[in-house]
Amino acid sequence: MIRVRSANDRGVTDWGWLDSRHTFSFAGYHDPNNMNFRSLRVINDDRVAPGAGFGTHPHRDMEILTWVLEGSLTHKDSMGNGTTIRPGELQRMTAGTGVMHSEFNLDKTNPTRFLQIWILPGRRGLPPGYEQKLFTWNGDGKPLKLVAASDVREGSLKIHQDADVWVARLEADASASHSLAAGRHAWVQVARGEVTVNGQPLKEGDGVALSDEPRVELAAKGAAEVLLFDLA
Repeated sequence: MIRVRSANDRGVTDWGWLDSRHTFSFAGYHDPNNMNFRSLRVINDDRVAPGAGFGTHPHRDMEILTWVLEGSLTHKDSMGNGTTIRPGELQRMTAGTGVMHSEFNLDKTNPTRFLQIWILPGRRGLPPGYEQKLFTWNGDGKPLKLVAASDVREGSLKIHQDADVWVARLEADASASHSLAAGRHAWVQVARGEVTVNGQPLKEGDGVALSDEPRVELAAKGAAEVLLFDLA
């Protein structure tokens, strides 16, 4: 079964300095038909104006992943971390019992675009934690790269949920395939470009839920970047 979530149907928050598109219900945007998909709770496609950002604010009991697509994002938190995230780097923050953080685009000229992803943890009350890692695609013929998983295999970052997060970078006319074990589900989010997922055409910002499918087949029309979530 395949269900498409069109980019044009997402919720919108426009604060001038922030243009945010919400795949699932978030903050002031409430959609009872799109609250989450399995443990995947939030996918926000955020564009932050030069010199702007999110002041210090709290989170708890959530696995928060940040994937920068354009520009850079400077992060500071109550655990003492102060870093800048750039394209190709994944940040994982376990909010757990509570954390405060801020995120700013310190570039005075160029906007920043990033995906912020929330995954419900396997249990509440975890100790707060933080990781950040650069992932590279070096022409090894493997466009799908595992970036986050509960078992940290293949050099992925740790998330406290039975979920695997993959990123595919596809050249024009390239393809990739991912097998789903029995009882698993997948969500595919198109970050850039146009692809087909199991024959279904998707454009930038579209998402698709897959259940009772043995494989996820990706094919790109032009250069594309796709996130794939393999979920219990």
